[in-house]
Amino acid sequence: MSSPSSRSILLAANEFSTQYEPSTATINEFCLQNTTGRKDSLEYFIKFPIPSTEMNFGLTNQNEEKNVPIVMLLGWAGCQDRYLMKYSKIYEERGLITVRYTAPIDTLFWKRSEMVPIGEKILKLIQDMNFDAHPIIFHIFSNGGAFLYQHINIAVVKYNCPLQVRGVIFDSAPGERRMLGLYRAITAIYGRDKRCNCFTAIFITLTLSLMWFVEESFAAFKNFFVKSTFVHASPFCELKNEANKFPQLFLYSKGDVVIPYKDVEKFIGLRRDQGIEVSSVRFEDAEHVKIYIKYPEQYVQSVCNFIKKCMAVADNRAKTVVDPCLVSRKHEGRSNFKYD
Repeated sequence: MSSPSSRSILLAANEFSTQYEPSTATINEFCLQNTTGRKDSLEYFIKFPIPSTEMNFGLTNQNEEKNVPIVMLLGWAGCQDRYLMKYSKIYEERGLITVRYTAPIDTLFWKRSEMVPIGEKILKLIQDMNFDAHPIIFHIFSNGGAFLYQHINIAVVKYNCPLQVRGVIFDSAPGERRMLGLYRAITAIYGRDKRCNCFTAIFITLTLSLMWFVEESFAAFKNFFVKSTFVHASPFCELKNEANKFPQLFLYSKGDVVIPYKDVEKFIGLRRDQGIEVSSVRFEDAEHVKIYIKYPEQYVQSVCNFIKKCMAVADNRAKTVVDPCLVSRKHEGRSNFKYD
């Protein structure tokens, strides 16, 4: 792994490929850091598997054989990279490029305005690495990952830089904003610190709720005088009307106490009503963002089948025009599963 402190996060694609040319290793991993701005620099972990004839995703389009699909994994709030790495291995072992990133906790809770430049930096990274020429799958975890994905979409629209997104996988997301859910999330994130007891978690929850209320009230008041696009702080509210039409897979659990399964199913219904091709797998007793730990085989099978379908649909659309609404209705009613 290489993490040169003197390099910006926005390396040019040709400079990057020269420095990190594949060697005898099966997979190349490195870390890019931005040390020009925030004190806690942003870190992106990227792996380039060596192309193999044993790729499990059956790419039939010659252009896609050249431009290997990329899976961008956006971690949940407080996620450590060693946990996200377990998920990236699912794709790396099958010959796909992976990008791992988790937004800092303070930008998700305390300094949410800083999510805007983070989304723009990720988009710029994708462009500079020439990843916009590759098919992209987003794998999103919890509301933290969904909030980051929301800001990447905002950057795409703002700078008119479309990406070749083929599908989105939601793991334990998205959920509506509730104080109880926020309290449980705070407990899960800060609970590892013995100093964060029940009363501290309640205080943080109330403080954040009040702060967000004031921020959103001020933004709404300001909008009366200066017209601007209002950005919801809740990814549920923003993403339910997302303009993108690519397929989506939802992996969620009835045992999730942070993101209630009914929130996810409500979101699924809203997207399906808009003609989006939606697949979902409901598990019965897995904890929040721990579905893969509890049901590894079913989890891997679900995400791999979804990516295969996304790549196959994209290849078919290259040959003939397909109405996404017809595709959605064709698969509706037989794309939902559950594991007890």
